[in-house]
Amino acid sequence: MSEGGKPRRVRVPVPGRGGAGRPADRQAAPTQSLAGVRVSKLLAERGLCSRREADAYIERGLVFVNGVRITELGTRAPADAEVTLAAEAKRNQARQVTILLNKPVGFVSGQPEPGYEPAVVLIRTENHWRQEGDPEFDPRHLKGLAPAGRLDIDSTGLLVLTQDGRIARQLIGEDSGVEKEYLVRVEGQLIPGGLELLRHGLALDGRPLRPARVEWQNRDQLRFVLREGRKRQIRRMCELVGLKVVGLKRVRMGRVRLGDLPAGHWRYLREGETF
Repeated sequence: MSEGGKPRRVRVPVPGRGGAGRPADRQAAPTQSLAGVRVSKLLAERGLCSRREADAYIERGLVFVNGVRITELGTRAPADAEVTLAAEAKRNQARQVTILLNKPVGFVSGQPEPGYEPAVVLIRTENHWRQEGDPEFDPRHLKGLAPAGRLDIDSTGLLVLTQDGRIARQLIGEDSGVEKEYLVRVEGQLIPGGLELLRHGLALDGRPLRPARVEWQNRDQLRFVLREGRKRQIRRMCELVGLKVVGLKRVRMGRVRLGDLPAGHWRYLREGETF
């Protein structure tokens, strides 16, 4: 803000409007415009990094808009501007890891709760399910490692933890369409038309659920494939149609499967694996 209370204006260069011969690393003139889109949002929308990472890269001078380095948070640019990351930022991303954990019952996905430990405590050398060609565990890989999607205390299976904001956004961003597959053991009596309601027609907290794929695997187990992840969603869905969940295991996220990863063990996401 200026002394008069009006926002300062930072102009981001637009191709074809002067600036010919400007050095690629020259800082943009501090002449702010409220038009356009925040550069951090553009970076996230284009899958280049998360918005949090974008802010950190901007502060470090590692972001370029139409070839000009920017360093001020909140800078805006035209929606069609060319936005790129410096080589140092790309090297930083290449060092980020993503970990797949087969979470057992009794561990919370994220922040610790009274009497329960977070699943990240299982990421240690003795639990590393390592195969030929996999990297060795490095304690630095725990820094900034966060779950990309929740898995309840009493649920098991595939939990993804990542340092990479691009992967987190892909899995849990507002516009994420990545499938999550679950095997769900149930008991009780399904109400008439209950299976169709599970597939489409239920609402939680006043908001309708997206369509889901739901089918019987055997007499007491259902298979769910969802494209969203509301809190305790499957358990609450089942309660609405007369069923009680007695066991829930996530076996797939996108194209990545839990496979034969033992309970309580983890491995790195391997080269060539994508969600």
